[in-house]
Amino acid sequence: MAPSRILIVMVLTFSLHGHAAEVNKLRVWADPDKTRAVLDLTESAEYKLFTLKNPNRVVIDLAASTLDSEFKSNLKKSGLIADVRHGAPKPGTLRIVLDLTEAAKMKSFMLAPTGEYGHRLVVDLFGASKGARSSVKHVADVQKANRDVVIAIDAGHGGEDPGASGPKRTREKHVVLQIARELKKKIDAEPGMSGLLIRDGDYYIAHRDRYEKARRARADLFVSIHADAFHDSRVRGSSVFVLSRRGASSEYARLIADSENRSDLVGGVKLDEKDDMLASVLLDLSQSATMEASNAVAESILGTLKNAGKTHKNHVGHANFLVLKSPDVPSVLVETAFISNPGEEKKLTQRDFQHRMSQAIANGVRNYFYRSPPPGTWIAANRSYDRHVVSRGDTLGGIASRYKVSLSSLRRANNISGSGDKILVGKELVIPTG
Repeated sequence: MAPSRILIVMVLTFSLHGHAAEVNKLRVWADPDKTRAVLDLTESAEYKLFTLKNPNRVVIDLAASTLDSEFKSNLKKSGLIADVRHGAPKPGTLRIVLDLTEAAKMKSFMLAPTGEYGHRLVVDLFGASKGARSSVKHVADVQKANRDVVIAIDAGHGGEDPGASGPKRTREKHVVLQIARELKKKIDAEPGMSGLLIRDGDYYIAHRDRYEKARRARADLFVSIHADAFHDSRVRGSSVFVLSRRGASSEYARLIADSENRSDLVGGVKLDEKDDMLASVLLDLSQSATMEASNAVAESILGTLKNAGKTHKNHVGHANFLVLKSPDVPSVLVETAFISNPGEEKKLTQRDFQHRMSQAIANGVRNYFYRSPPPGTWIAANRSYDRHVVSRGDTLGGIASRYKVSLSSLRRANNISGSGDKILVGKELVIPTG
């Protein structure tokens, strides 16, 4: 057998503050792009990290460190990591070995305490097969005539970042993924529309990477799904937000945005690598069309959400959400319910509520794209009529005005007799064209 060879050596140094670090837990998350190993420590520590081959493995040496007697690992062959071992190559040094399924490139960094977490050493592993998978079948054909409208569906949080928790410890990251998957089913069922899940498992994706994935897929819309918490457990209802050009529309909007934006810290993102990119995505005149479309979609979704249950506000909120900063993809964020409210926490786990919420969002998205189909899409080429799902507060006169058709033609197209202006909430109307 050929002798082991050291392939990469990386050394990072941190102050020990005079204390020995204890490693008390190893957590591993695997997503389509990488495998992340997170070591929870009681203190920051000096460490050396390198890879070996024959067999492939990563070696982590932590100076002046020990393993907690109750050391725990959630590892059950996850991603690129097949097994984990530990030992002491010399007194005072703790060695942790990650056995790999294949050779991998790596990146590591230490994170300071934040949220519910203390000091963490993060090791990201990237296999040779990274990027080899195609995305979804329709993305490659996105420039073809009669293409599908592509909706990027982003389930918030995930992996290292659980999001908000309810009184009974329901985790936001789990329920929003279930709603996102339901929403994809509803979108895929619509002729000329296809959904793309930004996250389809329990792993974390940084804010910038979420909207960049949508941009790479040339998505026509980015919808981020959340279920946040508030300090007042009585607060309930769904909300829709877009990126603010100036400031938050309310103190509530600012608090929600601040909470969501902290996810990169909790999720284990080295923020100093992102600052330049985030700074470059400043709002300017070139984003006006994107922001106008975002507002129009948000209004459409808010209108259909009113049919699914209580809304927290009767208007679209504005705040500085990092995940909505795509310069060229219209983007909205939907707070489906307040997980901090005991009643809504229970609803969030129920299939009926998840179905109703995802259907309401899908209806709002569909209404918008039937009004404003992108050129070259199937909807633009094949629709002989627009469709509109009636929301609470809609009137026949208001709908006719919105679509720039006469009230009489709207009545004829839908076989509506009489002179009344009210129409049943949830009814789908045919909007005549030409």
